[in-house]
Amino acid sequence: MGEVPGSAGRGPLIEAGELRDVLGTVRLLDVRWQLGGPPGIEDYRKGHIPGAVFCDLQADLSDPASAEGRHPLPSPERFQAAMRRLGVRNDVPVVVYDGETSMAAARAWWALRYFGHPDVRVLNGGVRAWGSPLETDDPEVEPGDFTAVPGHLPTVDAAGAGSFAGVLLDARAAERYRGETEPIDPVAGHIPGAVSAPTTENVGPDGRFLDPARLRGRFEAAGVRPGAPVGAYCGSGVTAAHEILALEVAGFPGAVLYPGSWSNWVADPARPVATGPTP
Repeated sequence: MGEVPGSAGRGPLIEAGELRDVLGTVRLLDVRWQLGGPPGIEDYRKGHIPGAVFCDLQADLSDPASAEGRHPLPSPERFQAAMRRLGVRNDVPVVVYDGETSMAAARAWWALRYFGHPDVRVLNGGVRAWGSPLETDDPEVEPGDFTAVPGHLPTVDAAGAGSFAGVLLDARAAERYRGETEPIDPVAGHIPGAVSAPTTENVGPDGRFLDPARLRGRFEAAGVRPGAPVGAYCGSGVTAAHEILALEVAGFPGAVLYPGSWSNWVADPARPVATGPTP
């Protein structure tokens, strides 16, 4: 299938001022989440952008953990049911946000595009950039009509990642890439041939994305070139979506995601593992 534009030609990010102007005409999803908790719903209940509904990364944007990875892509049925429950409609723009860095929100952005929603943007800087007002009441939500059709964005499996004919970016922390530490998965290191490009370096201290020129320079330094294949993976496919979002902001659209990422790669002990600072 062809790629579905993620923001109806406007770019994948939306600024807080622009969101204020269109609030009430978009479906707003609060995707606050962090590995190890606390649950994002707690932050949501303390205060969220008016009209936002809580989207649970674990339950709504992932299938249960398995050999496919710690956060496998949700089945079309699971994703469609979740989005309809959250009021997502095919013909209504969607804006997603998290606390500040968009690490979790990018997963919702990518998943909605992958399953065919034509107009999705990420609030640059999240709740922190929004400021106030916030509300604590759950909004009334009319069930949506979103139809999930997978395949609108490119993906690879483990075999495709291992033989990727382009630049494969590892979005995890550099020390995990080098194999010096692995706090989550059973094996440390990286996919042979992959290049380290920690996704935390896509944003500044305020959680907002670096400007497109700086992002472009960062990715060009990693070997990314216009029109050449580029892919991304992380620990479980969540922050790799943030890498793909940053690539699009930088002017490199169409990057390929390895959804299972490192947690899927090391599930098979026969797959090779590289360590050290180089591919």
